[in-house]
Amino acid sequence: MVTNDTNGTSNGAPAGPPMSACARLRLMLAQPDHIVTAVGVYDGISARLALNEGFKCLYMTGAGTAASVLGMPDLGITNMTDMATNAGMIAGLDPTVPVIADADTGFGESLAVSRTVRAYMSAGVAAMHLEDQPLNKRCGHLGSKELVEEDVYFRRLRAASETRNALRAQTGQDIIIIARTDSLQKLGYKAAVDRLRKAQAAGAEVAFLEGIVSKEQLESVCRDLKDTGMPVLLNMVSGGVTPEVSVDEAKALGFRIIIFPSAVLSVVMEAAQAQLRHLKETGLQKIPDSRKHQGPKALFLAMGMDERVAFDRKVGGQSYTEGI
Repeated sequence: MVTNDTNGTSNGAPAGPPMSACARLRLMLAQPDHIVTAVGVYDGISARLALNEGFKCLYMTGAGTAASVLGMPDLGITNMTDMATNAGMIAGLDPTVPVIADADTGFGESLAVSRTVRAYMSAGVAAMHLEDQPLNKRCGHLGSKELVEEDVYFRRLRAASETRNALRAQTGQDIIIIARTDSLQKLGYKAAVDRLRKAQAAGAEVAFLEGIVSKEQLESVCRDLKDTGMPVLLNMVSGGVTPEVSVDEAKALGFRIIIFPSAVLSVVMEAAQAQLRHLKETGLQKIPDSRKHQGPKALFLAMGMDERVAFDRKVGGQSYTEGI
């Protein structure tokens, strides 16, 4: 009996090209009654730890990128190079694990959006979301957000879709275009859902209503967009404006993707601040009992040291013949 493996090859048959991260994400989204859970990562450490825990999809948070790469708030300060470079580093750690990445506004008008899509596709990103804020955008869970007109927003999405389609035809590369709208706060629920519905005609494949503020909206959005066939993404920000629900609850409501942008960043920030205060006040590091006998090697092992050493030995390297 011939069976297929996860790369789409058949036992006993020549192996075909490996499945891309985008193809894997499309396969996940094609599974009925399945929700894609993407944990938020923002640097090499957070991405490695998420991979070590077996997460099958990662989310590159724009707020986390602004904070970790620039030391800045999420106020539209990052540029395309900052974001695409960080996304590419994360996607490259394990190319079999899809990365969904924040792409803000696309960083300009149509030509800039096209350049952004090309950069994200070259970086190996599986999906990217574009929003309808102006270039001086802000985190979706802050107040007083501004919007661009619908024609500007849909032009961004068309530019992204056209660029993706052209590259897919030329190179076989692919990326999923996610339409994010921040219009709920200013225009209300009905108008925001209508924007997402229209975004599909502009080339969007996934709908993302940002800043949901009530259980009623959580319960309604998937139902109200069901006829479009678009999967709906839920953004579960720690301490944000959206009521907290679990993965299973989100799945039951009909969401097909749930992202946790600040799951790692929020606890890292809290732990780091506590450590720094303790060191400043006492002159000593505060080391938990579970860590007292672990030195730098524990970090390096978590970052994939064994695999790197094995590779060096495989190609004849002599640096680690006596261990490490």
